[in-house]
Amino acid sequence: MEIVLYGAIIGIGGTVILDLWAAVMQRVFDVPATNWPRVGRWVGHMPAGRFVHENIGKAPPVRGEHAIGWMVHYVIGIVYGLLLVGVWGVEWLRQPTLLAPMILALVLLVAPYFLMMPGMGAGVAGAKTTQPNVTRLKSVVGHSVFGLGMYVTALVAERSLGRLLQI
Repeated sequence: MEIVLYGAIIGIGGTVILDLWAAVMQRVFDVPATNWPRVGRWVGHMPAGRFVHENIGKAPPVRGEHAIGWMVHYVIGIVYGLLLVGVWGVEWLRQPTLLAPMILALVLLVAPYFLMMPGMGAGVAGAKTTQPNVTRLKSVVGHSVFGLGMYVTALVAERSLGRLLQI
């Protein structure tokens, strides 16, 4: 159970660091952050069997889409944290390295490139966006920041919780 807690903490921490990064990029450099309510709209249409949209922005709004989008964002972060701990194990928790979360974060680009973007009408790897290469680069940078965030969170967790939880 402690390992699951660690994985969740690492995923949440990486997500928080990603969100802080996105906020700085938006305020300082006017780089738009991910539109999580649109993700919520996409997910909100799934119970009705609608998984692919021509343009998610033109799809009917879904009640609670803002909250749904943010919850999905953090659930994905937690799942990635659990996956990191599941793949690299307790030894990685005891001595976190940067390579493991970076590999995982970059491998998991398959999710936005081949599932989320096409499902919301942006095409594979954002091919239907106005600036596909910018869209792809933002995903690579975002996932890299998330990977770094998981590493930093793992270091902090190991130092502050490691002895307490006996990992």
